[in-house]
Amino acid sequence: MARQPNKVQIIPLGGMGEIGKNMTVVRYGDEIIVIDSGLMFPEDDMLGIDLVIPDITYLLDNRDLVKAIVLTHGHEDHIGALPYVLKQLNVPVYGTRLTLGILEGRLKENNVAANNLNAVKPGDQIQIGNFKIGFIRVSHSIADSVALSIKTPVGVIVHTGDFKLDQTPVDGKVTDFHKFAELGDQGVLVLLADSTNAERPGYTLSEKSVGVTFDETFRNARERIIIASFSSNIHRIQQAIDTACKHRRKVAILGRSMVNVVSIALELGYLNVPEGVIIDIDEINNYPSSGIVILTTGSQGEPMSALTRMAMSDHKKVEIIPGDTVIISATPIPGNEKLVSRTIDFLFRQGAEVVYEATSGIHVSGHASQEELKLIHNLIRPKFFIPVHGEYRHLIKHAKLAQSLGMPKENVFVAENGQVLEFTTEKGAITGKVTSGNVLVDGLGVGDVGNIVLRDRRQLSQDGILIVVVTMDKQRGQVAAGPDIVSRGFVYVRESEQLMEDAKERVKQALEKCELNGVTEWAAIKSNVRDTLGKYLYERTRRRPMILPIIMEV
Repeated sequence: MARQPNKVQIIPLGGMGEIGKNMTVVRYGDEIIVIDSGLMFPEDDMLGIDLVIPDITYLLDNRDLVKAIVLTHGHEDHIGALPYVLKQLNVPVYGTRLTLGILEGRLKENNVAANNLNAVKPGDQIQIGNFKIGFIRVSHSIADSVALSIKTPVGVIVHTGDFKLDQTPVDGKVTDFHKFAELGDQGVLVLLADSTNAERPGYTLSEKSVGVTFDETFRNARERIIIASFSSNIHRIQQAIDTACKHRRKVAILGRSMVNVVSIALELGYLNVPEGVIIDIDEINNYPSSGIVILTTGSQGEPMSALTRMAMSDHKKVEIIPGDTVIISATPIPGNEKLVSRTIDFLFRQGAEVVYEATSGIHVSGHASQEELKLIHNLIRPKFFIPVHGEYRHLIKHAKLAQSLGMPKENVFVAENGQVLEFTTEKGAITGKVTSGNVLVDGLGVGDVGNIVLRDRRQLSQDGILIVVVTMDKQRGQVAAGPDIVSRGFVYVRESEQLMEDAKERVKQALEKCELNGVTEWAAIKSNVRDTLGKYLYERTRRRPMILPIIMEV
């Protein structure tokens, strides 16, 4: 029997120094479990990219050791990469029923088999090799969220997942404080905790407080009410439906993800809706406008979403009518602020009354603020701490918060994606690095667009392209026809004829020079043309378009 190691490794592959693509590896000996597998939305300079997922080279290199993927909840930044990961790693996935319900829909959309999904409940414990994993109920902005306790031969690791400490949750299922305290009493080796709101002092408001604002807004609304929210926030949807019932309004659901999630939540019993309250979107004109609520997607101003299309008068089924009340029940994800404010502007132009975050208590966060984080630290009292899920400043703030509670500085690790953190019962250290990073998804291509393609797209978007076509006589090495220049996105050719003529002249000179010097290599000729033309155009226009020389033989 081989002697087992006395150390456990924790390797974040995503979610460090960024919001999204959360993925953490826990390794003991030759066994690996993976916590979450999320995606991130592209940044502004990732032109044309649809999604960003973690680089899982490390897992593929150790595929025989990967025993399971364990999920904390059903948000895209925690399950969104699974359709891509499960194509390459066929391992069991564990999660709560709602999490797996949402995941199953995602897998079907991507034609990935969903036959290895295992449902667990808060309070359950499962044994996977040397790991004993417990699921602990927490509150978050999606139902059925859990934290994880992972018992290893070296010690216990606690991962909070995304959480807040809501004392009055909509479904009445309060965070299992007792379990956290019990783990703290037994001794916890490492805590990994959500840092998204580590900058915010005080407490995060209860989800119930949104219900109060809904009630007030409904009371004042004379015409239709349109509520845009995250489709995954089932408790928010429940409160909207409850308030609609109270004010005797019918509810119609709009937007693909909203329709999908509501039907999954109804099927699994996570939404309670009286008979006849939900109507089809096609039926809304059969009722007075004062008796209608429309629940829709688009709280982030996404260009193709239902709300944005309504704002632009571009939606097939619903138009904004002056007097409609639109409630945007979400805060913009960093980077989406412009899109959201543009949508709000257009809604006002259409004559709608818009209620949004800046002016009301119409949204509350799903993440713990500083006082709640302190409570979790004090309940668990870990030996070592790793802040996770946040941009770098959030991780630093959370690390300082842990130190303010008395944790020694050397026991707090602000890590980066790919770093290997190794813990024994006595000490922890960063001991190495594995491959990590971004894999870009563009259409059906996964990982085929890299930095060079993005650099080209940036250049094309900034200065355009010039294509130079020359026909050469192969025997004599002389120009037979051309050069011709085709331009896109560089200058308006009809108004820049002189510039184009001069450019052709420069290309001719470059080709003559090549002929004189006996240069017959196509690559060398192209390079000469590119350099000469590039230099000339920069002198004349201060722009650097992409130059593509094409040589044809006759």
